[in-house]
Amino acid sequence: MTNFGRRFVTLEGGDGVGKSTLQAALVARAESGGHEVVACREPGGTPLGERLRGALFESADGETDPTAELLVFEAARAQLVAEVIRPALDRGAVVISDRFADSSLAYQHHGRGLPADLVTQANEVATGGLTPALTILLDLDPSEGAARRGAAGDYLEREDGGFHGRVRDGFRALAEAEPGRWLVLDASQSAEVVADAAWKELSARL
Repeated sequence: MTNFGRRFVTLEGGDGVGKSTLQAALVARAESGGHEVVACREPGGTPLGERLRGALFESADGETDPTAELLVFEAARAQLVAEVIRPALDRGAVVISDRFADSSLAYQHHGRGLPADLVTQANEVATGGLTPALTILLDLDPSEGAARRGAAGDYLEREDGGFHGRVRDGFRALAEAEPGRWLVLDASQSAEVVADAAWKELSARL
């Protein structure tokens, strides 16, 4: 059974779209409103998760099998849910995560071509059915994202434009299929405009 985390917010989108910038802005605004806020990222956010992140993102191009890649992400996610996200939600905090389970569907299903059922089942195991109340998609042409981030730092960022295009299409399909949970924002706008729109939606839910 899905556990709908009412104060659980996730930020999604391709590389270079501005998720970390938006996360910092939302954390500051929520804290100024008197809320306890926990910010986290995927993969990572725990000692184990950060070690898994390092091992994965230091991989050479073409070194990581897609199924192995999925399972490493899911292992880091399971630890983050158990160690950080669920305890924070249980005590009434707002949790804002830079990526969550939707990223696996976008990257490993739409991007890599792994079966949707496999990714969905792996997500279910890792999250225990935890679903964000709000997912904000920062939508941006992959070429603009690449220009923003400059030199690619890891093997995922170095994937070709076709891969990143499939990931973007995947995120958009997920948002279209579940409009009640997703807020899609044009990430080509200024960071302030994006933050204002995201905060308007988030604050209404708090």
